[in-house]
Amino acid sequence: MFPFRARSPRPHPLVLALVVAAFMTGCATNPVTGKKELSFVSEAQEIAAGQESRAATQAEYGFYVDVAWGTKVESLGKLLAAGSHRPDLPWEFHVVDDAAVNAFAAPGGFVYITRGILPYFNSEAELAGVLGHEIGHITARHYATSSSREQLAGLGLLIGSVFSESIARYGQVAQEGLGLLFLKYSRDQESESDRLGVDYSIKAGYDPREMPATYHTLARISATEGARLPTFLSTHPDPASREATVRALAIAQVGARTGLNVNRDDYLRRVDGLVFGADPRQGYFENGRFYHPGMKFMMDFPAGWQTQNGRSAVTAVNEAQKAVMQVSLVDGGSLSPMAFVQKLVNDRQVTSADGRAETIGGYEAWSGRLGTTDDQGATGVLLAVILRQGPTVMFRMLGQATPGSAAEAAFFASCRSFRALTDAARLNPEPARVKVVPAPAAGSFGTIIAGMGAQEISAEETAILNGVTVGQSVARGRLLKIVSPARLK
Repeated sequence: MFPFRARSPRPHPLVLALVVAAFMTGCATNPVTGKKELSFVSEAQEIAAGQESRAATQAEYGFYVDVAWGTKVESLGKLLAAGSHRPDLPWEFHVVDDAAVNAFAAPGGFVYITRGILPYFNSEAELAGVLGHEIGHITARHYATSSSREQLAGLGLLIGSVFSESIARYGQVAQEGLGLLFLKYSRDQESESDRLGVDYSIKAGYDPREMPATYHTLARISATEGARLPTFLSTHPDPASREATVRALAIAQVGARTGLNVNRDDYLRRVDGLVFGADPRQGYFENGRFYHPGMKFMMDFPAGWQTQNGRSAVTAVNEAQKAVMQVSLVDGGSLSPMAFVQKLVNDRQVTSADGRAETIGGYEAWSGRLGTTDDQGATGVLLAVILRQGPTVMFRMLGQATPGSAAEAAFFASCRSFRALTDAARLNPEPARVKVVPAPAAGSFGTIIAGMGAQEISAEETAILNGVTVGQSVARGRLLKIVSPARLK
């Protein structure tokens, strides 16, 4: 607050000029609306934040290795972006190698779509609609306005996404400092992105009347047991509402126009062979035992602990939520495990190390406890096992548990179960894959699917995948998606 003199009811002209200058510095013109709005984030800052998200996303989840899919999403995304309100951003579009059904945008022109959502589209126009929606979040500067609003409120960055307010896996990435700067979007911002998605689809030559089917599918997924989408939270329009809204928008904007692309069969043929669900080649659990074919190791996790396999780490938490362990790779150079721990002490990354050298599964290792101090000076203890698997590969296993507890004993027992994976079948697992086949005869979807042999998912889930109901009639020759089971070779 400026200290004005009591006898002068008006601010000094210089002070007034400074206030106006400060206000104008915090304002920017929205490229979509053309209106001035509060913003403390420049376009350069948006791009920098987006570049951080790309590096973090690739490190944590990786991009899907199928070059054809990467090229398709990139070319379609750039076609849509070219007709947007900000065509000159350094647009990038990536397929994230994750089974989650999701798509999300980072500021500055960075759009991500998961491998897990691709099978649920039933036309190229549906994919275009979702990419257009993501582009809309970026062109309307939803990141910048949300960030500015929360800076003023002192709330900091919040996690968000396109189809839901928060997705736990992506939220954890940001909390771990990997830089995924996804903010929660307001109901109005989601609606604006829906409108822009319709607009950009039409400009790119795609029929936006396909978009409502996407929201219908997402609603069905979230309603099923074990849904791959989290519950839609109150700050976002529910899928049914968005379905109706987008349908009305699409019909109104298309009007009498004809010749817009749908590309159903071409898209389905592209989906054929796509990995469905979690890819066992990147590690998988079976009865509490973790197998990693790529890294060629296996280990047993504590019984009853909840586990999660991520690209950069495997984590486990006990039932009481009071003990945790994490297994990841660490750059140890050519140091032995004991020398690596001593370097941590010397570099003051830890305050102390109390442990011993040992051999685990035939590998050189160190096990013990590491003393830590946080930024506020609070001290703590980490359980630790450092294991060298090969000349260039070192594992770091960290845990927290009450000293002397069963959970602490379980941590060390789990770490000491680490051993080489030599089973040829487990070294070469085959993931579940989408298979596209023509209906051999006319009939109900459920009957036709039942005659196609063993499948990875239920008839109801397969119906959702195809955008139909189990009892719906399908014509002979219609292309249908089924999912072949994952298996060991």
